[in-house]
Amino acid sequence: MHEVIWVEGLHKTYGAVKAVDGVDLIVEEGEIFGMVGPNGAGKTTTIECIEGLRKPDAGSIRVLGLDPQTQSTTLYEQTGMQLQGSSLYPHIKVGEAVELFSSFYSHPAPKDELLERLGLSEKENVYFSKLSGGQKQRLFICLALINKPQLVFFDELTTGLDPQARRATWDLVRGVREQGHTVFLTTHFMDEAENLCDRVAVMDHGKIVALGKPSDLIEQYAHETRIRLPQALKEEVDWLRGIRGVIAVEVGEDFTLINFNNENIVELLQLLDQHGISLKGLHIQQSSLEDVFLSLTGNEMRD
Repeated sequence: MHEVIWVEGLHKTYGAVKAVDGVDLIVEEGEIFGMVGPNGAGKTTTIECIEGLRKPDAGSIRVLGLDPQTQSTTLYEQTGMQLQGSSLYPHIKVGEAVELFSSFYSHPAPKDELLERLGLSEKENVYFSKLSGGQKQRLFICLALINKPQLVFFDELTTGLDPQARRATWDLVRGVREQGHTVFLTTHFMDEAENLCDRVAVMDHGKIVALGKPSDLIEQYAHETRIRLPQALKEEVDWLRGIRGVIAVEVGEDFTLINFNNENIVELLQLLDQHGISLKGLHIQQSSLEDVFLSLTGNEMRD
């Protein structure tokens, strides 16, 4: 396995703002690589520098062994892009859009093959404006694959889709990788990154603050588990808060939510049982990539 993307010491500023502040990054061939971060973290600028759409102030970038700034024409023949906010002329038909994008490349994939692969064969003569949200996203994936790229960029691919369409799109992305493409994915959905990505980079304030397999990041940074009891333990709140490993206790009208250190789950359950608290209906929520994200980037709103 070799490097598809290699970034070292990437910097980009806008006036006094350091949008990207010393990013080092490697993406390996054949993986689904994810980048997540709050608004303003520097994700878009980083990706645009990698794609050759924006010139960095400093640092080195190689994509498929090529310099995105000086070898962009050659690189575009080997990469596919689905950009955030992608759209098409409302009255262009699906088949017409594929034919148009095919004309941009020297050796495009056969139109019928792509439409079949993305489940769009029956929509070939349908106007773009008449497609559902999921069908539009499938078309954008189709257009990103039109040149049979080695590397594909998907930016916020499932934003605005309903849960069923999101899951179907996940399967398509996995299929893209299985067809031999490397995928670089950005998303605001932590469950999406956790389910799809082989490795994830968490970016904040222009820096990569964590990078690794989702499971490794969860083990390293998310140290809490939540337990939900279907009863309001109002009289036991002080006792619960005094148990070793308990971090926080929230009592609602008909539930109690306990946040505790992962290492103390067995001890906690034993103490609840000994105290005569029923464990029937108990729900344990393990830590997730979203917990990692919040732990590293904070809970405050970002503009």
